[in-house]
Amino acid sequence: YDLLYAAALCRAKADWLVGITGTRLFSTLYRRTLNVGRVMTPTLALVVERETAIDSFKKEKFYTVELDCGFSAVSDRMAEKKAAEKLKAACAGQPATVQSMEKKQRTASPPKLYDLTSLQRDGNRLFGYTAQQVLDYAQALYEKKLLTYPRTDSNYLTEDMKDTIPELCELAASALPFSVAALSVDASRIINNGKVSDHHALLPTKQISGADLSSLPAGERNILTLVTVRLLCAVGEKHLYEDTAVVLLCGGATFTAKGRVVVSPGFKEIEQAFFATLKKKPEDDSKDEDAKALPPLAEGQTFEKVEASTKEGTTSPPRHFTEDLLLSAMEHASAEEFAEIEGAERTGLGTP
Repeated sequence: YDLLYAAALCRAKADWLVGITGTRLFSTLYRRTLNVGRVMTPTLALVVERETAIDSFKKEKFYTVELDCGFSAVSDRMAEKKAAEKLKAACAGQPATVQSMEKKQRTASPPKLYDLTSLQRDGNRLFGYTAQQVLDYAQALYEKKLLTYPRTDSNYLTEDMKDTIPELCELAASALPFSVAALSVDASRIINNGKVSDHHALLPTKQISGADLSSLPAGERNILTLVTVRLLCAVGEKHLYEDTAVVLLCGGATFTAKGRVVVSPGFKEIEQAFFATLKKKPEDDSKDEDAKALPPLAEGQTFEKVEASTKEGTTSPPRHFTEDLLLSAMEHASAEEFAEIEGAERTGLGTP
């Protein structure tokens, strides 16, 4: 515990040096109360930097040529419209040949259980709740004995909880407002004594089975559903898929096409069932669905008389911070610098 004591003492001294002293200094200099803090001030700096980058961003047009071979293949970006039109003319009605093809088997591991920050991020991303609203809903559920203690910064459970997980998963699955396919429960992935300090990760409690969830306020019901779905995903199987990248040659230029085939849905099956109940699909999920399967292809295969078209696009500025993105930036601030410090457990500006 000596190092925990030293870390807490360091934070307390930083609060005096930065917070109390800095607040007095700047309030005196500018003759109004200006709050300075070791978390507050760098967070403000993150937002200012992002807004400055957005304000100074200059949109630039670019052009691509797209081939229709029964599937779509796209050229590299070009700054000039004339160059794109020239390439389109060179390709129109010409054969396109498969130059190379690469297939890669990939896996996506199940997500970790929620700590408070990751729950707040998903609450904001999926439902538009503020971080404070998510905490208030979680606190209300905790007081109703439907959720474990919410103010936690751990994504893991302790060894003594391992045997209770399969039963909890069954109760959780039966309480959800949509049906869940046959469960597979691998609790070993979410058990780690060394990564639980004061409180373990967020979980629904066994009381969820007897509770009338439809009578809960919408915010509380949504947060409880989020935590329940995350538990079932975290103990589920890996998501397996195969990515294909194809390079075609046409009109003296190369074009690329990408496709994806799901081999085994794993935990994503539960996640997709949950997303289907939402009014608005999350952006990153829509991107995954955009990658469709390609037809069977072979190197040297030729597509006769392909159609070509030009597309115009513009570069995008950085996104404005949402609470989800800002919480992530706060949690991972200075990650590169922290990586160089041997034995540093955390990155970021403070505890959740």
